Amino acid sequence: MSPSQFSALQGDLPLRGQSRDRFLLRFESLFHPGRGLSFPCDEFGHVALDQLSDHARENYLFARAVVGHEYATPVIQRSDE
Repeated sequence: MSPSQFSALQGDLPLRGQSRDRFLLRFESLFHPGRGLSFPCDEFGHVALDQLSDHARENYLFARAVVGHEYATPVIQRSDE
């Protein structure tokens, strides 16, 4: 696990600046190639939980809890927007 992937699992710090719109934390499904969950994050993989909808927050917390069972270790990706 890379340091950026590890820090993504550890913290939910507030997002800084405008970087939250340029990065996504992606949890890829282990059983359904091409499917997964993505959440806006900063360049370090920190997701601001208070900025997510209730449904997105539940999905994010679930994905974190089942890394290695349902989802691969998350990766930080640049957003296409």
